[in-house]
Amino acid sequence: MAETINSGVAALKTLESWQVDHIYGIPGGTINNLMYALDQEQERIKYIHVRHEEVGALAAVADTKLTGHIGVAFGSAGPGATHLYQGAYDAMADKVPALFLIGQNPQALMNQDFFQEFDEDPWFNDPGVYARTVTTAESLPHVIDEAIRRAFAQHGPAFVTIPNDLANKPIPADGYYSSAANFARPQLAPPADDQIEQVLASLKQAKKPLIYVGQGTIGAADEVMAFAQKFQVPIITTALGKEIIPYNFEALLGSAARVASKPANEALQETDLLLFVGSNYPFAEAMFKPNIKFVQVDTNPQILGKRHHTDVAILADAKQTLQRLLDLGEKAPVSPWYAANVMNVANWHQYNDDMMNRVAGDLRFEPAFKQINRIAKDDAIFSIDVGDVTQNAVRLLKVNGQQPWITSGLFATMGVGLPGAIAAQLNYPTRQVFNLVGDGAAAMVMQDLATEVTYGLPIINVVFTNLALGYIEDEQEDDGQEWFGISLPQTDFAKVAEAQGMTGITVTKISEVADAFDQVLKLSQSGKPVLIDIRMTNERPIPVEKLTLDPDRFDAETIAAFKKRYYAQNLQPLSAYLKQYDVQ
Repeated sequence: MAETINSGVAALKTLESWQVDHIYGIPGGTINNLMYALDQEQERIKYIHVRHEEVGALAAVADTKLTGHIGVAFGSAGPGATHLYQGAYDAMADKVPALFLIGQNPQALMNQDFFQEFDEDPWFNDPGVYARTVTTAESLPHVIDEAIRRAFAQHGPAFVTIPNDLANKPIPADGYYSSAANFARPQLAPPADDQIEQVLASLKQAKKPLIYVGQGTIGAADEVMAFAQKFQVPIITTALGKEIIPYNFEALLGSAARVASKPANEALQETDLLLFVGSNYPFAEAMFKPNIKFVQVDTNPQILGKRHHTDVAILADAKQTLQRLLDLGEKAPVSPWYAANVMNVANWHQYNDDMMNRVAGDLRFEPAFKQINRIAKDDAIFSIDVGDVTQNAVRLLKVNGQQPWITSGLFATMGVGLPGAIAAQLNYPTRQVFNLVGDGAAAMVMQDLATEVTYGLPIINVVFTNLALGYIEDEQEDDGQEWFGISLPQTDFAKVAEAQGMTGITVTKISEVADAFDQVLKLSQSGKPVLIDIRMTNERPIPVEKLTLDPDRFDAETIAAFKKRYYAQNLQPLSAYLKQYDVQ
C-alpha cells in the first residue's frame, strides 16, 4: 500500500466520500493542480466544463436542492472566484448547503499583489457559513471535510480557498479521513401533547382556518391532505412548495402574493386561523392579517415567531406534528368555508384551462403550458427561471406531487433555470427535465446551452419571448410610471441553439404549438437537447394581487374593464361563493 497520496487527489476522494460524483468549473492557472487531480479521478468524479462560473455555481446549488447531497463548483483566483458569487448568495438566501472551491496563487506569491490575487476569505465570509484558506497540503482534505459538515449543519454555502501549490504535494496516505459516514441530522422530540391540544382547540373555534405549508412539508403531502380533509382546512403552499401537493387536490388554493394564485390571496384576506408549517415565507408581513390566531410548526428555532405574532409555536418535525394532530383530533363537520374555497379553486382552474385551450387570437403563454402539461412525464423535473415565467408556472403547471420543482427562491436570481436543468439531468439522467425561462433571463446564460450539447443532456428548453422584462414592466405600470428600461431586443433563440449544436424551434401562432411540442418530445426522447422559442404577446398575466372582481368593493364599470383585459368574464370572486354557502 502506498505510503503517500497526492494532496489534490486526497481532496477529491474526500468529496467522493460525501457522494459527490461531478463538479462544475472552468480551469485557470491558480487551480491547475486541482484540475490535474480531477484528471486522475475522472472515473469517479466527473468534471463538468461550464461556459460561465455563475452557471456552475447555480448548478451546484441546484444539485443540493434536488438530491440532498452537497453540490460543488470551483473557480480560479480573481474573476473565476467572483463569478461564483451569484450561486453563493442564492445558496445563502435559500439556506442550501453547497461547497465552492476557490483557486489562489501559490503561497510564495501570496500577499504580494500578484496577478489576479486578492484576499478571498473576507469576500466569502458574508454569504458563507464557513470560509477558510488552506495553509498546508496535509490539512487540505480535512478543511474540505470540515466545510461540508459546516454547510450541512448551518444550512448554507461553504468556501475553501486553495493555494495552487498545496493541491499537488505528497501527504501521508493514512493522514486524512472523512467524517461523511458519521454525518447525522438532529432528531427533534415529538410535539408536546398540550401544544397539540391547543391547536385542536383553536381549530374547533375557527370559522375560516387555513394551513400554509412550505418546503418543510416535503415528504408529508399525505399528512397535509389528510389534515385538510379531516379538519376542513384549505391548503396554501409557498411557491417553492408547489411540488408538494398535487394540482388536482380539491382544496389546494395555490401560493399567495404576486407569484401566486387567485384563491390563496382571497382566502388569506378572510381567514381567522393560520397554521404556518415548515415555511419562512418572506411576504408574511404584507400578506397575513395581523390579528388572526397563528400556529407555527418548524424545525428551526430561529424561524419560530419570526413572521407573525404566534399563539402556539411548535419546535418539531412537520410530518410528525401533522400525524399527531390527525391521531388526537376529532373529524370536523362539513364546513361551508371549505366548500366555498373548493368552488373557488374549481372556478380558477376553469379560467386557466380556458386560457390554455384558446385557439383564436394572438399567441399567449397559456397554450404553451397546455402542451408542457401534455408531454410532461409523471416524474418530470421542472427548473423554473425568475420573472413572469415563475408566476405563470406556479399557476399553470399541473404537477402531480412526484415532479420536483426548483427555482431561486429568496434571492430570485435571473438565469437560474438553465443551470438548474443541467443539474437535474446530470443527477437524474433517465428523467425528463424542463428549463422554463423568459427571454430576459435566457439571454443571461444562453452560452451554456453548449454545456447541454457537450454532455448530451436531453433538456427541454422553453423560452417565452415577449421582448420585455414583463415582471418589472408590470411593477412600473402599478407605480404609475412610464415604461422605461425594460424592452429587450429580438433575439433568435432558435438560431442561438442551432449555433451551439442543438435543434431550435420557433413558434409564432397558436396553431403551431401542439406540433412543435410533439417534435420537442421526440427529440428529447431520442437523447438530444432541444430549445423551443415561444414568440408571444406581451400581455400582462392576470394580477391576482390586485383583483378587481368583487361587486362589494368595485363598481360595475371597473369590474367589466378588468374582466375584459384579462379574459375573465367567467371568473368569480371568493365572496360570491362565501355568500352561496352562507359563510359569515
